[in-house]
Amino acid sequence: MRPTIAEINLSNLKYNFLSVRKRVKKTKVMAVIKADAYGHGAVECAKALNTLAAKKPDYFGVALLEEGIELRKAGIKNPVLSFAPFNKDCVELYRKYKIEPTVCTGKHISELLKYNGAPLKVQMNVDTGMGRLGIGYKHAAGSIAKLSENRKVRMTGIYTHYATSDEKDKRYANEQLIRFKKVVSELKVHNIKDILFHSANSGAIIDMPDSYLDMVRVGISLYGYYPSLETSESVKLKPVMSIISKVSTIKQLAKGDSVSYGRLYIAGRKTRAATIGIGYADGIVRSLSNRMKVIIGKKTFKQIGRVTMDRISFNILDDKVNVGAKAVLLGKSGGHEITAWDWARELDTIPYEITCNISKRIPRKYIG
Repeated sequence: MRPTIAEINLSNLKYNFLSVRKRVKKTKVMAVIKADAYGHGAVECAKALNTLAAKKPDYFGVALLEEGIELRKAGIKNPVLSFAPFNKDCVELYRKYKIEPTVCTGKHISELLKYNGAPLKVQMNVDTGMGRLGIGYKHAAGSIAKLSENRKVRMTGIYTHYATSDEKDKRYANEQLIRFKKVVSELKVHNIKDILFHSANSGAIIDMPDSYLDMVRVGISLYGYYPSLETSESVKLKPVMSIISKVSTIKQLAKGDSVSYGRLYIAGRKTRAATIGIGYADGIVRSLSNRMKVIIGKKTFKQIGRVTMDRISFNILDDKVNVGAKAVLLGKSGGHEITAWDWARELDTIPYEITCNISKRIPRKYIG
């Protein structure tokens, strides 16, 4: 079996969740485990979080109906919200697996007003400025009141999503919050009750306490990362995923020798190159060529040559590195740490993309 693994530290996952719990106090918390828990393994993460007993997630958030069904088939019983738009052809699946779909268009409301089956739970997305999905905030209260006329449809939650809560300048995010709170106030006039209002994502949880309302939705921070480099670090987090492998071969290089396709690296002196069995098929994108490091023993070494589908090389110089030595590409070892932010900075992206890109080809090993 290949020596490369993605080690998922479930103790760190629970630590991060409890850090958010502490931050928001009595507010309910939704754990967002869409995209296979951002690459960490949705079922395993959900089960681990549910060991927190009374402090377990009040909801799980998924992107797709299929992701919710996966949780149900694994025995997860917490309420589940699917962020994907309501699909009338999937009503029986929503009901069978108790997945709450998102209402976000006038057409959805028209379709649900005609619904006459067994009781169906739904939530509504209100667009306060994201400009992507949702009922416009100016018309949301009326739409919600109209839908409430159908007693077969139960509105369990109403939410919005921030466009800039992870930026230092929170003016636009605060304007969105004002718009959403106005919707909440208008619904009181319509006597709409027993609905969870939620708006706070990871950025808002960290820096916008006024946005907590009835529930918050923790996504990337659940996995140990701040959503950007512009938020505060007021909630302490621990990365959950490490990528660990072993040195598989060592090759002597003479001055002038090149490594990998395109000869992107040419040795400037006599040196040694270690190869590790991981590549872009595993989520180490080619753009990281000559731009990443590995921890072997108590030292870090630079990656050299083009990242290939299955293998990458590192310049280990004259150090005493042997075949079989532990190689940490993400994580802590020997007093050093490499995080998803280190890769993200090189690629002009965010940790979300880094962890989600780690492919299923790398086995997940769960610890803690």
